[in-house]
Amino acid sequence: MSVFTITGDVDPFLHVSLAKGEKIYCESNAMVMMETNLELKGKMTGGIGAALMRTFANGESFFQQHIEAMRGDGDCLLSPTLPGAMRVLEVGAEQYMISDGAFVAASAGVELKVRTQSLGNALFAQSGGFFITETAGSGQLAVSGFGAMSILEVTPGKDVVIDNSHVVCWDNRLQYEISMTTGSSGGFLGNLINSQTSGEGMVLKFSGTGKILVCSRNRAAFLAWTQSKPA
Repeated sequence: MSVFTITGDVDPFLHVSLAKGEKIYCESNAMVMMETNLELKGKMTGGIGAALMRTFANGESFFQQHIEAMRGDGDCLLSPTLPGAMRVLEVGAEQYMISDGAFVAASAGVELKVRTQSLGNALFAQSGGFFITETAGSGQLAVSGFGAMSILEVTPGKDVVIDNSHVVCWDNRLQYEISMTTGSSGGFLGNLINSQTSGEGMVLKFSGTGKILVCSRNRAAFLAWTQSKPA
């Protein structure tokens, strides 16, 4: 089986070792370097319908990069679009829900499926609207987060509330719902308008048993900050 390893401390690479005949797939433009025994192709993983659904659900590219060890063993280096940490997760006994832009790469045995969300989550979440990506199968999955990344463990009776923009992925055994913080006295409509205009107040509440990966930076807030600065 292909072996995923994170290399480097600041803005790390994903190092993948493949034996002859093995293949992986990754987000478009993730490939940085590959040895000549490997071959790179752009493909619509799962067909045109699945590719369209993933594009809507997770902001992924329509075509993904497929890397296969055609002529012998070989290594490659991959990198996510945004600067920050990466984690390699073992998929199989545990499956994961993936937030927008978090997918980096997966071994061939891991499938990315798209499923519908509840109406409330679809209306308010920044995780694909009515659709969200979920893993299936078994193998290794690499995800990235903007900034540093940490793992939170959720246990029964100890629910957690996380800002929506800081969630990378979570164990699909967890129950989740999205809501707004109610720190002000403006009522539901006032809080909704404030959340939509300021970017504050949208949170995910998790309960049950499982783990959540969170990142330290808010991609949308950082982009807004950079755009607000004079040239």
